[in-house]
Amino acid sequence: MTSYSLTVIVPVYNEEGCLTRFCEAMDAFLAASPVPTTVLFVNDGSTDSSLAQIREICHHKAGYSYISLDRNHGLSTAVKAGIDTADTTHIGYIDSDLQTSPMDFLLFFPFIGEYAMVNGIRAKRKDTFVKKLSSKIANGFRRRMINDGIQDTGCPLKIMDAAYAKRIPFFDGMHRFLGALIQLQGGKVKQLPVQHFERFAGYSKYHLFNRLWGPLNDTFAFRWMRKRYINYGIAEHFENQPVTNGHL
Repeated sequence: MTSYSLTVIVPVYNEEGCLTRFCEAMDAFLAASPVPTTVLFVNDGSTDSSLAQIREICHHKAGYSYISLDRNHGLSTAVKAGIDTADTTHIGYIDSDLQTSPMDFLLFFPFIGEYAMVNGIRAKRKDTFVKKLSSKIANGFRRRMINDGIQDTGCPLKIMDAAYAKRIPFFDGMHRFLGALIQLQGGKVKQLPVQHFERFAGYSKYHLFNRLWGPLNDTFAFRWMRKRYINYGIAEHFENQPVTNGHL
């Protein structure tokens, strides 16, 4: 059996029009990846044919697997479920809507030894004016409130050290703060420009209200949690040997 080093988590919610093309793009990356890589679909309660397509893909393609949640829980839960399931040293994340390219993961590999997380910055975004404006407002507010230095927290292209990823304190909306949550643990974050494309098919699951209110509300939740976050290191540890039959 192949011993994988990287698991790429792919949350899916009603993306039946994208999955075939997405796998073509992912296959090209898997062939070029310098480390053994596996793909983990996380079906987040899709109501279209996405789950049926995922099953078909995973039954016929080596290196693909999936989990399916009992209902639609939202992106943060899907990402957490993927992180909990992955058993590799590094964990990647990409959306299945083809607005980012799996091939841009190749830009990340030179940095994953030095940094706990490598995060993409979507260059020349191909989104609608409303989407770009709402993201700009939400990102600007978040940076001013928490000062984490992450330029594009919503970019769905990331690779994380699994040891850090599995210690992230998860809450609804945490996918917007992955970089800041890595930094809370003392991990460094590298940011790199990546390509961005128009959505290939389907529709965005976010609208103006949840693009603005959700991030603003979650920012206050993060500030509250950051003040109470526990992070420590053990400088020294001594443990006595057990006593057996009256002898050490």
